[in-house]
Amino acid sequence: MLDKKEVEQELSKLIDIRTNFLNFLDENIEKKANGIEFDFEKNPQLDAKLVYEHFFKLDYQARKLRGFLVQELGLKAE
Repeated sequence: MLDKKEVEQELSKLIDIRTNFLNFLDENIEKKANGIEFDFEKNPQLDAKLVYEHFFKLDYQARKLRGFLVQELGLKAE
């Protein structure tokens, strides 16, 4: 059985990584006039490697947490 504290810590890490990723996008991509959507056309030279590094951390943490939840809830992982 997983420790509730451990799951809470992993969820907190996921939220922190997501926040860092969104901050990276905010710092590197202007928003459209509506202030919500990113205007990717204004920065076509965004460093793909840096984007991937942020995405990989987010994806890794999500998969790690998913493994905990699948194990704890007895789900079938697909």
